[in-house]
Amino acid sequence: MKIKFEKPTLQDIDAMQKLIKPQVEKGIILHRSDDELAANIRSYFIAKYAQDIIGFCSLQIYSKDLAELRSLVVKDKFRRQGVGRGLVVNLEKEGKNLGLKQIFALTYERGFFESLGYMEIDKDKLPEQKIWADCIKCKLFPICKEIAFIKQI
Repeated sequence: MKIKFEKPTLQDIDAMQKLIKPQVEKGIILHRSDDELAANIRSYFIAKYAQDIIGFCSLQIYSKDLAELRSLVVKDKFRRQGVGRGLVVNLEKEGKNLGLKQIFALTYERGFFESLGYMEIDKDKLPEQKIWADCIKCKLFPICKEIAFIKQI
């Protein structure tokens, strides 16, 4: 199976929205409008198989040292095949090239992030702008079961 990892274009937004919709409906990932995706398109990496988008993830920068991996989604039938890992590795490389020192993630997928070298941290250590810009929009806020992880890159 030949999976390609690349930067998306604005024409990929409809396919990205279709892929993420079930996760948004479950409350696992926050909804991002088409305009928000367009404004941040350069922060994403996508995974493609036979020209279909099968996964994507974003790198949201908070400071010159810190960024967040967010909106990681992989099509169900492609899970456990290295797609998520490939997306994270590509964004880590991009972050390192930019000069970042740490990347964090909020997730329900403990084992996945531990397998990539992320360490669990207390959510209180996350930037305040994360909580007030993103978390407050979540229907599960403030009773969130996500786990915070961080990695030195």
